[in-house]
Order: sequence, then C-alpha cells, then structure tokens
Amino acid sequence: MYRRSVLTLATELDVLARFGRALADPIRCRLLFALREAPAHPSDLADELGISRTRLSNHLACLRDCGLVVAVPVGRRTRYELADPRLGHALDDLRSAVVAVETDRTCPDAAEKSCC
Repeated sequence: MYRRSVLTLATELDVLARFGRALADPIRCRLLFALREAPAHPSDLADELGISRTRLSNHLACLRDCGLVVAVPVGRRTRYELADPRLGHALDDLRSAVVAVETDRTCPDAAEKSCC
C-alpha cells in the first residue's frame, strides 16, 4: 500500500528546539561549521572530523531530520550542504555572541544525548 507523507510547517518554537538539539552535540556543531564553509561528501567530512563513516551518517541523518542540511545527489555520490544559506549566517552570529560561562559548570541537559 502506498503511503503519502504530508508536509506540515513547524512552529517557530519547534524550529528553535530542533536547532538547539542539533547544536547540543559537538560533532553536529563541527559538521555544521564544516558545511558552512563548503558543501562536502560524507567521506571527506568523516576524514576532516576524524570519525567513522557510520557515526557521521547518524549525525547527518539527525541534521537532515532537523531540516538543517540537505543531501544532493551528484552522480553516484551524495553531497551535503546547509539547507538554507541563512543558517551559515546564524551560525556565525551564534559563534560570535559573547556568552559568560563558568568553566567548572555544565549544562543540566548536557548528559542527555538527543536528536531531532
């Protein structure tokens, strides 16, 4: 039986929550910053980040599900890029924001490993 998926728009809060969950993992942050510089193939990203392709694939799936990256077929390979160029600017703004952090404290949710 054929199932048709229905696309619905997420609320602003849902979008921000997904963005926050995506940024909650250091590897996903590194992936987003790498893709902010230029689109890339998974094998290149895995080498650049020093992680296995399986682990990278899981993180890319999360970022895709969060709507932050898209997979673009290029011949027999797949290239990943940010879903919207404005995400690169948002990442730059977040990176340059001055945040006061006590180095001996962690975020209460830091132990939770969640994905979108």
